[in-house]
Amino acid sequence: MGAEGEHVQKLVPEFERRHPEIAVKIQGIPWTAAHEKLLTAYAGNSLPDICQLGNTWIPEFNLLEALEDLEPWLARSGAIKKEDYFPGIWETNVIANSAFGVPWYVDTRLLFYRKDVLAKAGYAHAPRTWGEWYEVSQKIKQLPGNKEKYALLLPTNEWVPFVLIGLQTGSLLLKEDNRYGDFSGPRFARGFEFLMKFYREQLAPVGVTQVTNIYQGLTEGFFVMYLTGPWNIGEFKKRLPPEMQDKWMTAPMPGPDANTPGVSLAGGSSLVLFKNSRKKEAAWKFIEYLSEAERQLEFYHITGDLPAVRAAWNDTAFTHNVYIKAFYEQLEHVVPTPKIPEWEQIAQKVQQYAEIASVQQKSIPEVLAALDREVDLILEKRRWMREQK
Repeated sequence: MGAEGEHVQKLVPEFERRHPEIAVKIQGIPWTAAHEKLLTAYAGNSLPDICQLGNTWIPEFNLLEALEDLEPWLARSGAIKKEDYFPGIWETNVIANSAFGVPWYVDTRLLFYRKDVLAKAGYAHAPRTWGEWYEVSQKIKQLPGNKEKYALLLPTNEWVPFVLIGLQTGSLLLKEDNRYGDFSGPRFARGFEFLMKFYREQLAPVGVTQVTNIYQGLTEGFFVMYLTGPWNIGEFKKRLPPEMQDKWMTAPMPGPDANTPGVSLAGGSSLVLFKNSRKKEAAWKFIEYLSEAERQLEFYHITGDLPAVRAAWNDTAFTHNVYIKAFYEQLEHVVPTPKIPEWEQIAQKVQQYAEIASVQQKSIPEVLAALDREVDLILEKRRWMREQK
């Protein structure tokens, strides 16, 4: 899908040189059309042999019994070993103790920040805990000329920050075997309340209309910190002016306490083998090939996608890149979202209710109770199916 579909063809010639008996045909499709195309192919019994699949899609296609259980293939593979991957990323592919995908590239969110402004606020390092995050935000707001500016950009048109902050407190987001929402539970509520303080105390702008260009906003100091992913390393280098290039940095997520970095989301894409493939042996060889550290590194240079295999991170492209180091540390502390087909719908509801809470239209307990009611409706069919079993 997407850019990966456009560029993976560049890796094929070496594979076909090693395996002249195998010809690989790549079909690239836009992310926006991928889900519908795959479901149509499933219905028509015309799925490909292997496929790139977003981690959150794996539970849905597993429920359809479309995916090959990879445990037997992994057991005899000399190229793919579970211990070579970040644990939280590997876990996104595991359902009922069986792996149904192999991580291909990884993604997560962490803190991008203006280190010069933090220094003015008395911080020589990025905040490591929620307490430091809140304290430095207050100090940034109090700097001369910052009355109409903000410490943190926290857009309410995305769900990720609100979910990951709940995961940091140990919330599972759902309860009773993923049959009901648990957003009004004490753990998620604690994280949600923490982020809402930033809006309430004008440490973060409410809504998304105030920031039309994040690169300009960061340069002008309209905001100082932003939660985003690895794709913005290249964008910051390209879009920030030369005088800003030594003024920004990345850091792992602050956590509720000082023990470890706070967890973030386990994201990225995996490679799956479809159950009805008639060429599983050849397809598995291609998955093993794409999982080699050398291929992962080559693909990083082509696309900028971070490698799933830890060994690739030993290359100087990573060890000498000050902005990427934080991602390696963060990837050791990531967790998956609930592995159910309904998750995408639920995530959108989290975003909608975070927006309601940010403008203080309702109290936080009211918002989270309403969110749980909506999530329970989404999970109604899941409960019915479980009861039938």
